[in-house]
Amino acid sequence: MIKDPNILLLAGSFEARCVAEALTARAVQYDAWLSEAPRGSAPMPQMPHLRQFDDSASLLEAVQAGGFTAILDAGHVFDRAVTQRAYQAATALGLPYLRLARPAWQTEGHPRWQCAVDVEQANAMIPEGARVFCATGWDSLPAFDGFRGASLMLRQSRRHSRAAPYPFVKLVFGDPPFSVEDEKSLFALLGVDLLICRNLGGDASRTKLDAADALGLDVILINRSQAPEGLPVVSGVDAALAWVDAL
Repeated sequence: MIKDPNILLLAGSFEARCVAEALTARAVQYDAWLSEAPRGSAPMPQMPHLRQFDDSASLLEAVQAGGFTAILDAGHVFDRAVTQRAYQAATALGLPYLRLARPAWQTEGHPRWQCAVDVEQANAMIPEGARVFCATGWDSLPAFDGFRGASLMLRQSRRHSRAAPYPFVKLVFGDPPFSVEDEKSLFALLGVDLLICRNLGGDASRTKLDAADALGLDVILINRSQAPEGLPVVSGVDAALAWVDAL
């Protein structure tokens, strides 16, 4: 049992906010870190710190300096580099570590859904002339070099004036959350026939998939990368809080 635990909460997901609210209510000391600026308007009870590290060594030094006694990783499910580095740092320091990650969406029962290991493979699967709605983020655009479709409509949840690197890219700005009806109307207006998105899991991001199903659109889901070997993982907030209680 750890006396007076000091938790490093790696944030970036809806579940991280739920954990932060529970830790605050229980008066458990914690510090929340984000690897990128937060999205959406729902604040955490404690303002998270934007912290970025190039390697495990620099992250390890920061964990030591913070005096943390355990790490609860509730970061974005596609922010695997942070998980890898933080888990390595925790292992080196002998700190308890837990990954909280919601279950991925399953393709069973959805005959029009396909999976790709990464955006490059998804790009190779796009038919000629397809009108693609894409929700894989700005940083994924280089992977669409050689795009064979007619148009790539990239969702952006932050307003900006950056020019897309390819003439076939159209930026589609919008403010989440998006309902199924919102997504159906948008896809119909844009003439979408293929959706590409990351397999985030959960209900909030699923509306675009339900809209695609309702409209009979094809879907390509980007799989999550492999987790570090031996990483302890739970899928629910209650299980993560039970782990904190048992420290």
